[in-house]
Amino acid sequence: MTDAPRRRSTPTVPAKAALEGLEDKWGERWEADGTYRFDANAPANAVFSIDTPPPTVSGSLHVGHVFSYTHTDCIARYQRMTGREVFYPMGWDDNGVPTERRVENYYGVRCDPTVHYDAAFVPPEKAPKNRRDFLAVSRRNFIELCVQLTGEDEQVFEALWRRLGLSVDWTQTYTTIDERSRRVSQRAFLDNLARGEAYQADAPSMWDITFRMAVSQAELEDRPRPGAYHDLAFHRSDGEGDLVVSTTRPELVVSCVALVAHPDDERYKPLFGSTVTSPLFGVEVPVVAHRLADPEKGTGAAMICTFGDLTDVIWWRELDLPARAVIGRDGRFAADTPAWIESDTGRNTYEALAGLGVKAAQRTTVELLEASGELLGEPKVIEHPVKFYEKGEAPLEIVQSRQWYIRNGGRDAALAEQLIARGDEVTWHPPYMQTRYTNWIEGLNGDWLISRQRYFGVPIPVWYPVDADGEVNYDAPIAPDAVTLPVDPQSDAPNGYDEAQRGQPNGFVGDPDIMDTWATSSLTPQIAGGWDHDHELWAKVFPMDLRPQAHDIIRTWLFSTMVRSHLAEGTAPWRHAALSGWILDPDRKKMSKSKGNVVVPTELLQQHGSDAVRYWAANGRPGTDTAFDETQMKVGRRLALKVLNASRFVLGFSQRNDQSADGGDDAADQAATGARATPLGADAVTHPIDRAMLAEVAALVETVTAAFEEFDYARALERTEAFFWDFVDVHLELVKTRAYRDDDGSASARASLELALSTLLRLFAPHLPFATEEVWSWWMDGSIHRTGWPTTAELGGAGDGADGELPALAAQVLHEVRRTKTEARTGMRTAVRRLEVSAPPELLNRLETVRGDLVDAGVVQEFEMTPTDAGADLTVSVELVVDDA
Repeated sequence: MTDAPRRRSTPTVPAKAALEGLEDKWGERWEADGTYRFDANAPANAVFSIDTPPPTVSGSLHVGHVFSYTHTDCIARYQRMTGREVFYPMGWDDNGVPTERRVENYYGVRCDPTVHYDAAFVPPEKAPKNRRDFLAVSRRNFIELCVQLTGEDEQVFEALWRRLGLSVDWTQTYTTIDERSRRVSQRAFLDNLARGEAYQADAPSMWDITFRMAVSQAELEDRPRPGAYHDLAFHRSDGEGDLVVSTTRPELVVSCVALVAHPDDERYKPLFGSTVTSPLFGVEVPVVAHRLADPEKGTGAAMICTFGDLTDVIWWRELDLPARAVIGRDGRFAADTPAWIESDTGRNTYEALAGLGVKAAQRTTVELLEASGELLGEPKVIEHPVKFYEKGEAPLEIVQSRQWYIRNGGRDAALAEQLIARGDEVTWHPPYMQTRYTNWIEGLNGDWLISRQRYFGVPIPVWYPVDADGEVNYDAPIAPDAVTLPVDPQSDAPNGYDEAQRGQPNGFVGDPDIMDTWATSSLTPQIAGGWDHDHELWAKVFPMDLRPQAHDIIRTWLFSTMVRSHLAEGTAPWRHAALSGWILDPDRKKMSKSKGNVVVPTELLQQHGSDAVRYWAANGRPGTDTAFDETQMKVGRRLALKVLNASRFVLGFSQRNDQSADGGDDAADQAATGARATPLGADAVTHPIDRAMLAEVAALVETVTAAFEEFDYARALERTEAFFWDFVDVHLELVKTRAYRDDDGSASARASLELALSTLLRLFAPHLPFATEEVWSWWMDGSIHRTGWPTTAELGGAGDGADGELPALAAQVLHEVRRTKTEARTGMRTAVRRLEVSAPPELLNRLETVRGDLVDAGVVQEFEMTPTDAGADLTVSVELVVDDA
């Protein structure tokens, strides 16, 4: 909840103001006061809940994190100031491949589940340079190292977030591997299993041979790689010659199960239903038709291999073809000759491929084809997109394996349509991002593969019975009781069994896999919001109000969270989704740790200050990629410093001492030494220019509020900043001399300046939390961040009916005076002998109301107003006092 501004009777304005040290000062104060602590007793309709993205704990945060998390924080701060109780937790995504790889490289170890646990294990003092020399450790030892290193990284992350000024409630934290997250993840999985939404299948899956694990469609990326088309001769069984196919995977001819062409391709219609024999191996395969065959690609006929790419999987499944895979989980060809190769020639040929990696097998196959005369012509070199795991280093293979899946609409059109419709329940910022969500669902080709053959993650919580013959029955998984969660099937025994029965006939085996990291991250609303442990909190925060995230993980985090919420809750998990763009390097490429082009933000925060870095980040529009620009941070620092100094100047008017200020260059110092405040309200604002300025302030409040309501923090900053510079460069200079006097005009100036300052500070507060809090503390009680968002009502109608064009007219005249002095290379306090303004009478009458302020601001000795015809432009003539000396 928030309070109305509470002005102190006597401001305490420092003689000098500086940005240095504000982060430590106010960070400690906010923590001590619980400024951002969530009040769980708040009614549900007063809560604004944020599904904060948990950053991956795998090294260090980079400037891209600062960029997007600042956007979220600006929104959180705005909502808090509007009176909402903001539920703003922070999680750490500390399980998954990035963490494992960091631990391996940091300690020089690799996990080997066959190694026994060593309670006294100490990692090597220095990690070997070559991964082949990494020390093999037990799964338990490896997990302990993961927990240790991620714990250290999380402390560094939190310190950086605090310095940036994130208004997170640090009592509401979690990690994706802690007991709560494991319990929630396993319970949600078991619920999916009970409802038939989770299932196990022994099927082809995309496989990373480096990490030796299956990956999902959402984790794939295309990378351009060199390749070549090879024309291979398949021999027609009727003896009528050869059927030629072009392939970039000649090594998979051993796995060929059919040749395929488009059903309307006249060249191959006569051959559908016939057979051919494969080159090198002499295996008979059918010629079949399918709509996905491309008549324009190669010869129009293609091999169907098990498996070369995802299209092979579709063909294999829809045409009910046999599986003849030779590439194993290690990325090597099987050591034993496949049973489907029956000829002695073919079996002898395969011996040259047995045990080879894919690249070596390709080279050997090409050599064998050349020798047999079944490679026609020279290979045609190309560059083509190849599927990679997004964090992998080698092209993916497709391997037959038993995996766990959750239904996501990839094989169920009705479910896909339901998930697309869920997108309509969310307000997207910017709106076009919903199209990316919809397109992703429409492009799915399978269900969500969630099992991973890794170690540091949430275990799949099932066991399998072993029959009397020692065979594992994967069709009858044993689930734990919910009260026992979390469990680790690799170390815990299921109910009704003891550890001695592990792996024994009539015993059990534990599922060895862990869940995909997205299977846990997809439950961040449930983990943070108390789904299974704080039902009262859950009722208040879910559906959450906001999901902030980067646009490139719509396909992963956003979609997977939508799937889990749809299946379990029957609703979208949030009301709004705010998508941030990427940070681009000077070459306009996305900054990422994998590309090695990231900028670590620690030095930036120290050099420029947190408000300055936040200013740069907040200028990035929602969903728009933004170039890294340190120059913008310098602009932000200048702005933050100006907020301090301009505020000091304005507040100095309320610390008037018995001496009269002459408005000269030492006015600010005189103001800072005053003793007694003279608080004034909107009723004191009577001067036309003051009323007109407050009318502009009222319009600004409405504009900025509307921008924040649309989650457009960038537009809010842009409009506030533009007004602020006009305010300090024009209005403040125009009225400061009058403000020093002791009359009605002085009271009007001081009251309007304070009202404007109070409003501007609060409009800036979401973006510049440190500078605004510092100024607020000089003259107001409480934190600015727990003070109500400004409203037009606070201005007391002081601007109602004001001359809206008067500020621009006065600014035009003052600008010409300043321009003349600048061109004459003289100071702004140089006197103007004669100032003449020529304009239609109607404009002159309006300018007459600010004559005194213009005379004071311009140091004008003689001010003439010359009427012109109606419709004529306003012109200004300036004659300076010439120093004859």
